[in-house]
Amino acid sequence: MDISSSTETKLATAKIVLSTAASVAATAMLARSIAQDFMPHEFQAYFFYKIRNFFGRFSSQLTMVVDEFDGYTYNEIYGAAETYLGSKISPSTQRLKVSKPEKENEFTVKMDRNEEIVDIFQDVKFKWALVCTHVDSKDHYNSFNHTATLRSEVRSFEVSFPKEHKEMVLESYFPYIVKVAKSMVQEKKTLKIFTVDYEHMYGNLADAWKPVNLDHPATFDTLALDTKDKDKILEDLERFVKRRDYYRKVGKAWKRGYLLYGPPGTGKSSLIAAMANYLNFDIYDLELTEVRCNSDLRKVLIATANRSILVVEDIDCTIELQDRIAEERATPGLGYPPQKQVTLSGLLNFIDGLWSSCGDERIIVFTTNHIEKLDPALLRPGRMDVHVHMSYCTPCGFKFLAANYLGIKDHVLFEEIEELIKTAEVTPAEVAEQLMRSDELETVLKELIEFLVDKKKEKEEKAMAKMNEKESRVDKEEENVEKIDKEEENEEEN
Repeated sequence: MDISSSTETKLATAKIVLSTAASVAATAMLARSIAQDFMPHEFQAYFFYKIRNFFGRFSSQLTMVVDEFDGYTYNEIYGAAETYLGSKISPSTQRLKVSKPEKENEFTVKMDRNEEIVDIFQDVKFKWALVCTHVDSKDHYNSFNHTATLRSEVRSFEVSFPKEHKEMVLESYFPYIVKVAKSMVQEKKTLKIFTVDYEHMYGNLADAWKPVNLDHPATFDTLALDTKDKDKILEDLERFVKRRDYYRKVGKAWKRGYLLYGPPGTGKSSLIAAMANYLNFDIYDLELTEVRCNSDLRKVLIATANRSILVVEDIDCTIELQDRIAEERATPGLGYPPQKQVTLSGLLNFIDGLWSSCGDERIIVFTTNHIEKLDPALLRPGRMDVHVHMSYCTPCGFKFLAANYLGIKDHVLFEEIEELIKTAEVTPAEVAEQLMRSDELETVLKELIEFLVDKKKEKEEKAMAKMNEKESRVDKEEENVEKIDKEEENEEEN
């Protein structure tokens, strides 16, 4: 009887425990569902944080937080985890973020906010959660609405695991995630060109740039550039991407500066696209005239990713860079915040100063039509390491264009065309336009010859007019001198 009574008591106790646990679990699930469906986003993260914190007190688990940004610097582990976890979807996952850019073939799958994903590594169970906290900020200047409140969010991953595996996580698990994520990104990477999103640049740094697909087909095989110049650039790029350890050893930031200069239409933009396609680097196109001050410039530059090309086109005319001192200029109006200018010193500080070390494997490209207008401080090695003169079309460049546009490597008219190109001063863009004017090969080449003859005459006429203007100016100066001499003679006689 005693044994039977004891057994019944244990069974009753077990039922109560199981019933209580089931009730608690059901309550927790209900609370979670209600929170996700009805609770404002501002309170969801705090609510879930409190729940996890409560149960964490009775757990042997350790939780590590991986924020999206560490200060101004993008957290590499966060980006790697976001990519890695997209391939670790579990049956218990209820919400996912799915996207597919128009010109890409594969879907991108990511965790949605406040979801959990379980991962197994070296027989250890890891629970990942994406936590997003919405914030409102008025600490920014909006030229369209001076009382606007910017809405953004702070994102972080939380990963929980048994406490005894802390060292393994730091030494093996996180490096493994970074390695796998890089491989995944490279396998399905579609090149992007980014422009600054000025409406969101004062919120989350990750939203400072807006991407679109880069579909530019330019390659070094199709560029109308002399073979010697191509080989020089390719050799420099190859050497650069292989010298990570060398740059660290000599104490320099792992970056390379290029200056492309020459007349409009000589292929500067095509060369940049060819560099991006060759290296598989994204492009960040920075319009300096849209950036208000040095601090804003620093924000958008820090938000650029590694393995990328930063492009500042027409540096000679996009912004006044002669003043090296950042001076506040009060904005006329009803007490608007003061505006500051982007200065040469602010730009150089990121290119070659302490801020230049905030990122790896970056190429900075400046373009200009007038190199003589640039401040000498921009041109020295360490800032603009490689100067590439994008000249008028050469015979070698014409042969590349003919092979690319017409599919031919030689023709009886080539000799005449090449002789005219040497003296006509035409850009590769102008030659390419002529080669597209007809599908008839003979017609295209003959019309190109006529075009080159006209350009040569135009050049000679301009040179003659310039010479006549110079002679006229000299004659006028001589007349003035004679007039002054006569006046002096008359004064002496009187």
